[in-house]
Amino acid sequence: MSNHFGDSSSVDSPSILFVNRVFPPDKGATGRCVFDVAGRMAAMGWRVTVVADGCGPSDAPPGVAVRRTGGDAPLDAGAVSRDPRLTARGYLAAAVRLIQRALRLPRHDVVVTMTDPPLLACAGPLIAARHGAASIHWSQDVFPALLPVLGIRMPEPLTRMTERASVRALRRHDAVVAIGRCMAGRLAAAGVSAERITVLPNWPDPRIRPVPRADNPFRREHGLGGRFTVAYSGNMGLAHPMDALLEAAALLARSDPALAILLIGEGRRRAAIAEAVERRGLTNVRMLPLQPPDRLAESLSAADLHLATMDPRAEGLLVPSKVAGALAAGRPCLFLGPAGSDAAAMVEGCGQRLAPDDAAGLAAAIRIYARDPALRAAHGARALTVASAWDAAAAARRFTALAETLHQERLRGASVPTGRSLPHA
Repeated sequence: MSNHFGDSSSVDSPSILFVNRVFPPDKGATGRCVFDVAGRMAAMGWRVTVVADGCGPSDAPPGVAVRRTGGDAPLDAGAVSRDPRLTARGYLAAAVRLIQRALRLPRHDVVVTMTDPPLLACAGPLIAARHGAASIHWSQDVFPALLPVLGIRMPEPLTRMTERASVRALRRHDAVVAIGRCMAGRLAAAGVSAERITVLPNWPDPRIRPVPRADNPFRREHGLGGRFTVAYSGNMGLAHPMDALLEAAALLARSDPALAILLIGEGRRRAAIAEAVERRGLTNVRMLPLQPPDRLAESLSAADLHLATMDPRAEGLLVPSKVAGALAAGRPCLFLGPAGSDAAAMVEGCGQRLAPDDAAGLAAAIRIYARDPALRAAHGARALTVASAWDAAAAARRFTALAETLHQERLRGASVPTGRSLPHA
């Protein structure tokens, strides 16, 4: 772990502070996104600090300093699925710890908040003002609008108050990064100036690559042999409906019993899905745990075809990351979700978009891919081309350019306090 150099006004290279609940080795896609961008920004000469929750070790890339809050370990997806009350209580406590830690650090030139925990955007302008910094909010999800989709209900007056506070905070950020054009439209409709919104889609995990079918140890370990394999790999949360998938599995169990369907991951729906698989006697379906990051290439490449789902109510509020992972493995993907969404656009030419409740259509599409190796190969090649056009390096360059622009504008303006240092950690 690198040392922090102190007040950024005393050195030439600019500094940036990321505030997010998780950071590797913690589980969570937002932590992996910060890891990818932070390491590349450090390689480009930025002094980078990350504030994350918990007190464990951090897998910090060279040049990146990670400051932990010293609080409880970040919430585990399995624990949240067993007791949803942990979500609000644990996230609120984590937010308080993150804010306090960020306020105690030496001054930075740019402050970046994310949406883990939810509504951390509201603290972004406060942290940035304390640092005399430019402020970026990196929106991975849109809260509080997403909360009802996730099964979290709040009293209507509290919901309205929270929405107003969130929009006011977003308007005060110098820039807001949205991970899709639908999300950008949603934020603009809520009142965030379109000129302040930058669309920067998430990218596949750099560790994902195609692993040849015959050489894949994951397929051998799970006895898949030559069976055509379909996989859903990722979060089994409330924003990802699974009823059509299970109904399609039942149809395929009767018509194509040799087909294997893998459901890989964790989430609040997992227990109910496992119970439904057992109750319906779906012997063609296997439930597997979330795979470690260093096995993602093998597990994703083990499938001949991938599935992704999204609740239509979540359009513009999130973008399912599992689509990008499937394409990076060189596999076609079927997406069950709204037609106008970013995920639907991603699978054009390398998969198919279906209605979220179209079980019969899903079963038919799976049969087509199972019986047409040429189609699988063509769509797999197209998937790899799409994935390779937007990777972590490209995203980091775009993010760095945005941060540099805001930093320079801040230096030229009158709003940056000079000669003021903040207390060191």
